[in-house]
Amino acid sequence: MSHAEDTGSRRDFLYFATASTAAVATGAAVWPLVNQMNPSADVQALASIDVPIDGVEPGTQVTVKWLGKPVFIRRRTQAEIDEARAVTMDELPDATSQNNNVALDKDASDQNRTLDEAGEWLVMVGVCTHLGCVPLGDGAGEFGGWFCPCHGSHYDTAGRIRKGPAPLNLLVPVAEFTSETVIKLG
Repeated sequence: MSHAEDTGSRRDFLYFATASTAAVATGAAVWPLVNQMNPSADVQALASIDVPIDGVEPGTQVTVKWLGKPVFIRRRTQAEIDEARAVTMDELPDATSQNNNVALDKDASDQNRTLDEAGEWLVMVGVCTHLGCVPLGDGAGEFGGWFCPCHGSHYDTAGRIRKGPAPLNLLVPVAEFTSETVIKLG
């Protein structure tokens, strides 16, 4: 082995060792910055919650806080269900279901927005899709559902936008019945 080959392999080793040390040091410095963007323990603990619904009568709703946002859980009357199911898709500004429990391509028909087949239970994130206000419920607005007084968005009895500046229907979060009296959010 000549002296020139021996020097080249030492130099290559020094470059490799220096680069490896720099990569490890950079990773050690960057990891805390990346790790701080993960959700905190209290947020992860609230990723899913169980909501008892045994006291919710037809025509009333409960509002719970989930992931820092209000969630409306409404037990609709037969009149509210019939009114929502009579709406055609061409009457809706947003004809998408906005339901995280069904496929993205589903339309905004009442059947694609409710938690049960009968349409009695409606679960929605209670945040106006215009600027994030919390709409008023219990039959508010021109369509008997929810009304955001900040800018005049009207939602119907299925939480679909019908009038005003809001571009989308109220979001239906991931939810399921875990028993006859409990709905799990998340």
